[in-house]
Amino acid sequence: MTKTKLLIAAATATLLAGCGTQSTSRDQIRAVGSSTVYPFAKAISDSLAKSNAEIKSPIIESTGTGAGMKLFCAGVGVQHPDIVNASRRMKKSEFEDCQKNGVKDIIEVQVGLDGIAFAEAKNGPSITLTQADVYKALAANPFGKPNTAKTWADVNPALPAIPILVYGPPSTSGTRDALKELVLMKGCDTDPAMKALKDSDKEKHEKICTEVRNDGAYVDAGENDNLIVQKLEANPKALGVFGFSYLEENADKLKGSPMNGVLPTYASIADFSYPGARPLYIYVKAAHVSAIKGLKEFLGEWAKNWSKGGLLARQGMVVAPDDVQAKNAKVVSDLAVMDASGLK
Repeated sequence: MTKTKLLIAAATATLLAGCGTQSTSRDQIRAVGSSTVYPFAKAISDSLAKSNAEIKSPIIESTGTGAGMKLFCAGVGVQHPDIVNASRRMKKSEFEDCQKNGVKDIIEVQVGLDGIAFAEAKNGPSITLTQADVYKALAANPFGKPNTAKTWADVNPALPAIPILVYGPPSTSGTRDALKELVLMKGCDTDPAMKALKDSDKEKHEKICTEVRNDGAYVDAGENDNLIVQKLEANPKALGVFGFSYLEENADKLKGSPMNGVLPTYASIADFSYPGARPLYIYVKAAHVSAIKGLKEFLGEWAKNWSKGGLLARQGMVVAPDDVQAKNAKVVSDLAVMDASGLK
């Protein structure tokens, strides 16, 4: 099976190499995608460049997971990215888009864990939230009715009477997708009528449960998580949503907000007791492995550095369980093509 895939990759490599013009040749790896995975990909890129002088440092672009998937799935060839970094698993619709555009063989690698953390400034009001609180505060139409909540106390009398203001990721971000799936959807489904709607009208259920209000209570901060950190420092009454690694990196300025009574910490994400815990991925075109110099080595660099105490852990990534590491190390060594049967 692996030999067959490598033959396909080699044949495609020959096709790519025959293009000949500058616009259709590339001697650097190009990765797009998640802003959450971006700093880890940069660290791996730097590590590869230091350990192998013959390989140019890969180009890493922070486009957001959704936008990165579109670029990645647009086609095979050196004008398209080799890798997409993702803070969620590839969607079935994205896989189908890839297939339609000739991106047939894709290598899926889970590189570690992260969490979508809610945080505030060190001198903030110490808000303790539930998934239902967040849903009632941020949904455009909570439980099917227009959102009129102005303060957190309007959402839950136990919360402070301060204006709802949350800085978070844009719709193109995997962090936004995780916010919808792990927090908003769960909060929405605390209502029995919404749970029932999921069975009778899935599309309507998703709209009611995941559409975010646009009246200023939720502010799209773009793909720059550092900007959210700055906004929270400037406004201690605001909350921010981003990857856990940014909270850990800015622990001198920020504090995590508990969700369902659990603080976002390394331990609570590693054991999935924190509601926002999620896996992180990279996706690679098998057809590019032989065509782009250093791509195989770049994959190997991830596997060498994702263990406990490794480079990625030192950068703030939560290490995946041992069995997950072993499974994905084998994917990297075998260049095994993903099984898409479980995609949603």
